[in-house]
Amino acid sequence: MTRTPGAPALPVALDRGAGTPLGTQLADQVRTRITSATLAAGTRLPSSRALAAELGVARSVTEQAYAQLVAEGWLEGRHGSGTFVSATPPLAAPRPASRPARDEPPLLRLSTGTPWIDPAHAALWRRAWREVSAARPPAGYDDPRGLRELRVALAERLAHVRGVVCDPDEVLLTAGTTEGLRHALGALPPGPVAVEDPGYRAAAATVAATGRALHDVPALEVPDLTGTVAVYVTPAHQHPLGRTMPGAHRAALLREARRADALVIEDDYDSELRYDVAPVPALAGLDRERVVYLGTASKSVAPSMRLGWLVAPDGVREHVERERAITHDSPPWPVQRALLALLRDGYVDKVVRSARRVYAERAARVVGALAPYGELTGPVAGMYATFVMPEEQARAAHAAGRAAGYDVPLLADQCRTHVQHGLVVGFGGSLTDRQLDHALAVTTRALRG
Repeated sequence: MTRTPGAPALPVALDRGAGTPLGTQLADQVRTRITSATLAAGTRLPSSRALAAELGVARSVTEQAYAQLVAEGWLEGRHGSGTFVSATPPLAAPRPASRPARDEPPLLRLSTGTPWIDPAHAALWRRAWREVSAARPPAGYDDPRGLRELRVALAERLAHVRGVVCDPDEVLLTAGTTEGLRHALGALPPGPVAVEDPGYRAAAATVAATGRALHDVPALEVPDLTGTVAVYVTPAHQHPLGRTMPGAHRAALLREARRADALVIEDDYDSELRYDVAPVPALAGLDRERVVYLGTASKSVAPSMRLGWLVAPDGVREHVERERAITHDSPPWPVQRALLALLRDGYVDKVVRSARRVYAERAARVVGALAPYGELTGPVAGMYATFVMPEEQARAAHAAGRAAGYDVPLLADQCRTHVQHGLVVGFGGSLTDRQLDHALAVTTRALRG
């Protein structure tokens, strides 16, 4: 190969029969040699004229390839000296050998957070999305608080169903509970955040991801909030123990928060899904100035919509609004528009009523099967029931379930400091009645053994 003095040969091969232009082929091959460190930083390349003569192509082909790589920063031209490799990335770590495909079906998880959706209401779901497709989206970025019509509908619903009286302008739409939590934490001064334990793992992970210290406090006890800036709780249906925070406890928690000058962050994740009594009013209804309220559509509509709402004291809300006006960090307009239609047309209410009936029936079967082997931790609500039992029994039942194709969650997996043992048995999602009965039969056999 004819070479510029001091320049190494370039082992490239161009295919004139390929549909890719020759200049693109050449640039791709040179780039590959740079990124794989075959050509090191500072290496001088043949001149475009010499390389064109060697490859038997027009000089414009090599000039095009070199120009492209100079623009990308891989090559640099030095006046009077030639073209050089300007940078070589570190060698990529070797990819692990692919594992052979397994024929085993995935485990069916008895999930505590995936709702059962009655297919009888599918027509209303499709209607909502047809309406979205025909609607005109905003010309620019939408209101950082979210679609006003949806905030009006949610404010009315919160007052009627949850006892939280608020103005539509006090409601902020979020991409789910964890984003609402992240927004709220971003408005607080530096300091640790107390999180109930056992508790919602995603909430604990969200607090840690903000760089704040995590202070574990026993679930459903009034914690000492000295030195903290907030406490995260699930008072209507403590996750995962399933208990409801008593009235006296609620009042004591608010007094402690005032004393420590801390906020209470209330995750009201499945409060509408009570089927033994009426839904317990939200903690935020007692003190709007001390409680940040987080709601979600995940348990009533679909987790994949990634849509929730935040009602917060003025200082927190205004901070979030200012940040979002800059970052445009709000849920997608089509999803907000769809939820508005689903609320207006009664889809959400119908789905919730259907789910309550199904959950009540399934809960009775779960309690009947497992109550002889563990202590039910609270009144069953929502889409799961929790049983405390010795660790050996819980792990034996969990292992037997996995062997039969079911993942029955362990209570210990929801704990951090205050470890308890037992099973958290979900009965929502795509689980059928037949699958639930089979999973319970497998679990009880293991517990009897």
